[in-house]
Amino acid sequence: MNRKTKKTLKKIWQFIWEDDSIWSWIVNIILAFVLIKFIVYPGLGLILSTTHPIVAVVSSSMEHNQDFDSWWGNSSAWYKDNGISKTSFMKFKFRNGFNKGDIIILKGREPKDIKIGDIIVFKSHDAKPKPDPIIHRVVKKSSENGVYYFQTKGDNYKTNINQINGCGIDGCIDETSIKESQIIGVAMLKIPLLGYVKIWFVELIRLFVR
Repeated sequence: MNRKTKKTLKKIWQFIWEDDSIWSWIVNIILAFVLIKFIVYPGLGLILSTTHPIVAVVSSSMEHNQDFDSWWGNSSAWYKDNGISKTSFMKFKFRNGFNKGDIIILKGREPKDIKIGDIIVFKSHDAKPKPDPIIHRVVKKSSENGVYYFQTKGDNYKTNINQINGCGIDGCIDETSIKESQIIGVAMLKIPLLGYVKIWFVELIRLFVR
């Protein structure tokens, strides 16, 4: 490497890491985005065996908004009618749900190993599919000809309203027969509120593209 090239690289390095100008900040933001998007995110996906290792919760369909006993008092009828007792639910992971704006870390899992009570992220295959993956709790599981099917439900007790036809806070979604091929991953870790960074960013972009 000749002296001129070294000098140029040194200037670039100083511009990125030592310059306080607005252009240096913009370049840093772009570099951070590229690093996360094309290196960190795919790397995590490879380690965790999923295409979406990190997702932001963008709806309130998994919120409890009250202590567990009060939430169960509002929600118990549906679960009892479908064979899930309070004792069983208390053993589920994320038994207190989570909130809009939380970040969820996902891990890929074999369909046969997904249990009732697990929280999965899946793609909607309705006539008008939602743009964002859906994150709900598995409440039923079955198999047919070697293929696993799942039924899911949001924890928010308001999703009990009109549950028969699959309508809830997220609109009308068929959650009664989710194929294993629709599943992106299983929730394994929650980071509270950090997802609002994504939500605010998306909303800001929508303001400019309207």
